[in-house]
Amino acid sequence: MKTRIREYRKEQKITQEELAAMVEVTRQTINSLEQGKYNPSLELAYKITKALHKDRIEDVFIIE
Repeated sequence: MKTRIREYRKEQKITQEELAAMVEVTRQTINSLEQGKYNPSLELAYKITKALHKDRIEDVFIIE
C-alpha cells in the first residue's frame, strides 16, 4: 500500500518521531508505513489521517 504520509508530514514539519508519539506507535512503524512495508489497522489509519489534519483515510492511504 502506498501512502502520502511522508509528503503530508513534511508539509507540516512533523518528524517521524513526533507523528509516532501523536498516534501512539514507534518511529519504526511510521517509517515502515512510509516505505509501504506495513499495512496499518483501520484504527491506526484513522489516527494518522486525523494527526495529519486530513478528512479522509483515502487522502493519505492509496490502495493499489
